[in-house]
Amino acid sequence: MVKPPLNKTPSKKKSNSPHAGTGDDESARGRLLSAATHLFCKNGINATGIDAIIEEAGTAKTTLYKLFGSKTNLVNAVLESEGKQWREWFIGAMEQGGGDARAKLTRIFPALKSWFAEERFYGCPFINAVGEHDKDQKLFRNIAMKHKKIVLGHIEKLAGELGSAEPIVLAHQLGLLIDGAIVAAMVSRDPGVADTAALAAGPLLSQSKAKKKRSADQLEAV
Repeated sequence: MVKPPLNKTPSKKKSNSPHAGTGDDESARGRLLSAATHLFCKNGINATGIDAIIEEAGTAKTTLYKLFGSKTNLVNAVLESEGKQWREWFIGAMEQGGGDARAKLTRIFPALKSWFAEERFYGCPFINAVGEHDKDQKLFRNIAMKHKKIVLGHIEKLAGELGSAEPIVLAHQLGLLIDGAIVAAMVSRDPGVADTAALAAGPLLSQSKAKKKRSADQLEAV
């Protein structure tokens, strides 16, 4: 199974010319994003200074400001990039192997367990970003909510296919278990918390399946 692309170790490649072209800019942008992702996730956004990022990326400070303008813009770019890649991995993990909606939903927590077992698992960058900043700060919260909406939307779609009477509610219930497992795994460093979350999710999925069966039986009786 494809592992989530979060917290990658950046490749350091310094440009020999101070007048970098488009190709060099793209290379430097990738290295800065990779370095910032690793350091933000490992050490925290507030604890990571610009000097640490450019050292990790092997670029000049002027390059960072040229490409991103500010540290805040770099944080935004990291969250947008990592969110997109994580969603592709997570949704792909559910869909891989096909099967019905229940089979896809039951893949959620084994996929998370695999992620939790990674050496460079540092939790969810969105939860971390919101957690370490002013709780009235809207920018990071808006990016986090956009990410969550897409993830929950796919789970809700599967919940509807499962026959849930309230697919939105089921999606949010599973979302709470996902978020709780991520935080618990980050704190405990125990991938097994995903198994506990899966046990909690089991009855939710079974109840939805039972409701679907009862509805079908009622229609046949009419």
